[in-house]
Amino acid sequence: MDQIDLKILRILQKDCMVSYKEIANQVGLSYNPTYERIRKMEEEGIIQSRVTILNPSKIGIGIFVYCNVTLKEQSKQSLVDFEERVRAIPEILEVVSMSGAYDYMLKIAAPDIDAYNRFIMNELADIPNIGQYHSNIVLSVVKKTTEYPLYPKEH
Repeated sequence: MDQIDLKILRILQKDCMVSYKEIANQVGLSYNPTYERIRKMEEEGIIQSRVTILNPSKIGIGIFVYCNVTLKEQSKQSLVDFEERVRAIPEILEVVSMSGAYDYMLKIAAPDIDAYNRFIMNELADIPNIGQYHSNIVLSVVKKTTEYPLYPKEH
């Protein structure tokens, strides 16, 4: 990737709906080379997908919770089983495996605290092998971005 590719990626991270023509104007290329660069970055997996980011409060999401989970057993099969279960639950937006005191951290969206409580009782509590979970309710979001910092390749 060169500086033009990085410029293209910065533009797309801010707004994936920008036209190829507008991107070409911003990076100083014509349409076809710009299109080909983007297509190549998609083929190489640099660009994984283009999505629309929704406003949570406009679609009924009132709270986010980070839930730290410790499993009773850490065998390979128990980890795989847990990961398959949590992947299938729509309220769980993100699942990360952790080092340290907890095995996983889940990011969960819910309309309100009562809905989150029902989620815990009806979904999370039904997952086998959970030893403990600790919920941290988000009070406010200070920074939120989907943009990764882009670094030029050093030679």
